[in-house]
Amino acid sequence: MTFQIDHLGIAVKSLAAAKAIYEKLGLTVSQEETVEQEQVRIVMIPMGESRLELLEATSETSTIAKFIAKRGEGLHHVCLRVPDLAAAVARLKKDGVRLVSEEVKIGAGGHKYVFVHPASTGGVLLELVEG
Repeated sequence: MTFQIDHLGIAVKSLAAAKAIYEKLGLTVSQEETVEQEQVRIVMIPMGESRLELLEATSETSTIAKFIAKRGEGLHHVCLRVPDLAAAVARLKKDGVRLVSEEVKIGAGGHKYVFVHPASTGGVLLELVEG
């Protein structure tokens, strides 16, 4: 399988404030999108073949709100694009890799995704998306 970095997820308190620096640099920032199941509002910023994803919590109980409360704003996850998500998940499960949830979900832009727990990745939350 060929893997690529799809995006880097960055937890922010305010999308408006966070995206301003990228706009000042002349970068294109996508329209805001809400991912209800994750309780976040996001924007994507294309960076060559990859992107930056800015994530703002829409609820104090969201993962992003809890992350910011514990660690502050900053890098939340690394996302890899895989050609066959189901096959990647099956291989990881077979090898005993810990997933945050074994359920493949649909997220921003309609992408299928799953998160690999930091306990299995040297402390980094890893998201896998099909693409």
